[in-house]
Amino acid sequence: MQYQRREFLKTTALLGSGVALSQLNGLLGCKTAAANGAIHENFGLQLYTLRDVLPQDPKGVLTKVASYGYKQIESYEGGEGIFWGMKNTEFKKLMDDLGMKIVSSHCDINKDFERKAEEASAIGMQYLLCPYLGPQKKLDDFKRFADTFNQRGETCKKHGLKFAYHNHDYSFVPLEGQMPQDVMMQNTEKNLVDYEMDIYWVVTAGQDPITWLNKYPGRFTLGHVKDRKKGAASTDKDASTIVGTGQINYKEILKTAEQKGMKYFIIEQEAYDNTTPLDAAKADADYMKNVRT
Repeated sequence: MQYQRREFLKTTALLGSGVALSQLNGLLGCKTAAANGAIHENFGLQLYTLRDVLPQDPKGVLTKVASYGYKQIESYEGGEGIFWGMKNTEFKKLMDDLGMKIVSSHCDINKDFERKAEEASAIGMQYLLCPYLGPQKKLDDFKRFADTFNQRGETCKKHGLKFAYHNHDYSFVPLEGQMPQDVMMQNTEKNLVDYEMDIYWVVTAGQDPITWLNKYPGRFTLGHVKDRKKGAASTDKDASTIVGTGQINYKEILKTAEQKGMKYFIIEQEAYDNTTPLDAAKADADYMKNVRT
């Protein structure tokens, strides 16, 4: 399943290609966890966690998600679009009825991005995100990606939201003596581009999330809270597990993340350990409801 996701992300990331660019080629009405000072009362779910069940019954699945205690949703662009076959306003009404908010979405940033920004802004979303770039052969590729991120950030700013990039492990692996993540962060405008730290992938790359949070305060404004199985080999990239049962010290990481400007704490799980996606999402929510930073 992880392989399928990488193929999906790779395909969407490469749409609209030309040369280097081709390989990449709101703000109102949403209280954040940091603003409330209570992550345990205001956490989200990345809908990719429910990719195996969501397409069959989006409204029914989202109703269950709300019952687990999730207050925020981060969508992704599936076959039925960001809003799962609904209009943006229809999706917002469903969220309102369920006591949740769609705060962000991963999407193909190379196709109809202006329209996506308009639709996101119209319902008070905060972010559109690039979900994946893929490993690159040259550091200059990441510099060009940064240029594109600045352009997408300008589009988002025009519509009253923000743009962000969600990392995998490859940007935390040295390339030509530098970290690609550093290159992207240092070549993007702070007022245009934020970052979503997928904590699982930082750890999988052998890096310390707290070190990076301290290095770039205020830049990692979103986070994917996803645990890694205890005892998983360093080469095992498909070791996602229910948060709180794995090896990642989330109590300390979440405390630092909140102090360093992270505002959105979004559960994502990619493997289910002999349970169902919905049961995993519920177990993840139960952990988050007991988090105290």
